[in-house]
Amino acid sequence: MATLTPEELAHHKKAYTAVGIALGVLTIVTVLLGYFHPFDFGVPGLDWVDITIGLVIACIKSSMVALIFMHLNHERGLIYKILLFTFCFFLGLMVLILFAWSNPIHEAFEAVRSSLS
Repeated sequence: MATLTPEELAHHKKAYTAVGIALGVLTIVTVLLGYFHPFDFGVPGLDWVDITIGLVIACIKSSMVALIFMHLNHERGLIYKILLFTFCFFLGLMVLILFAWSNPIHEAFEAVRSSLS
């Protein structure tokens, strides 16, 4: 194991402290978002804005952990392609979940069907 100079150690401590504080702040924002529902439009079941913001915050937090604590910011090449594929797959699943929850295709079909009747 390589030994670090005091300057390198101070730099790493500063980075870890900044990430820890950022994770704490983002966690508080997520909890407050779930508690107060600032984007509540008064329609039951219309919480997609809150859910989307929560998922974006979760993606940011997981990226910070992966890049800083797991040291993936020093990796090159194939690992970024794998991470990009994983991120795109995750986004695709989240979009499918949101579509299944709001069911826009069924609503459009019902609107067309009722207009034809």
